[in-house]
Amino acid sequence: MNVRVYVTPKKGILDPQGAAVERSLPNLGFQGVSGVRVGKIIDLSIDGAASVDAAREQVDDMCRKLLANPIIEDYTFEIEE
Repeated sequence: MNVRVYVTPKKGILDPQGAAVERSLPNLGFQGVSGVRVGKIIDLSIDGAASVDAAREQVDDMCRKLLANPIIEDYTFEIEE
C-alpha cells in the first residue's frame, strides 16, 4: 500500500517559512495571497499490511511517534491500495 502523509504547523504556531513565502509572493507579482503555511509531504510504502484499517492504524502510530510532532504539527494521510 502506498501512503502519503501531510504534515503542517498547527494554527497559531509560528511558521517562519510560510511568512517568508507570503512576504515574497507580492514581489513576484502575486497579489492577494495570505495565510501561507509551509509543511512537508512524506511518501512511503507499507508491505504486508493485513488490511487498510491495519495500515491506517500503523501509519497513525508512525505519525504520532516520529513523522510529526503532535504538539506543534497537524497531520493527515491518504492510503492507496
